[in-house]
Amino acid sequence: MIDLLPDQYTDQSVFILLVEDNPADAELAIRALRRGRISNQIKLLQDGAEALDFVFCRGKYTSRQINDHPKMILLDLKLPKVSGLEVLQQIKSDPRTQTIPIVVLTSSSHESDVIESYKLGVNSYIVKPVDCEQFYKSVEQLGFYWVLINRSPNF
Repeated sequence: MIDLLPDQYTDQSVFILLVEDNPADAELAIRALRRGRISNQIKLLQDGAEALDFVFCRGKYTSRQINDHPKMILLDLKLPKVSGLEVLQQIKSDPRTQTIPIVVLTSSSHESDVIESYKLGVNSYIVKPVDCEQFYKSVEQLGFYWVLINRSPNF
């Protein structure tokens, strides 16, 4: 697996939080972001419970500052322990974290998942393309927009 942002980091620069339990999809997303020179600091978490601990500075992430938000969260919906929809709901319902852009990147094209994600406050919903090159292009484009073009508030 690709070397990613360590658990205990001190650099306050912008990074991407990738929450994905499928190692192949995670590696494709990371390669696409790196290929597009979007971010060198990518934190990969493989379940929803750890994602919530990271964002809310709990458990092994208590040394983090809650104001040190990721620039973007790429979130799969089908996660172990806590579903992606629950992660989305908790982050978007907390005033301290609700401005973090969250992009659902999932294999689910079910209309009910799309509707529920938008009701919970997702910023974008992308169905993972089956073709590897199209997957690369999709992740590069969304990373470019959310990390480099979009202006988020500084708290």
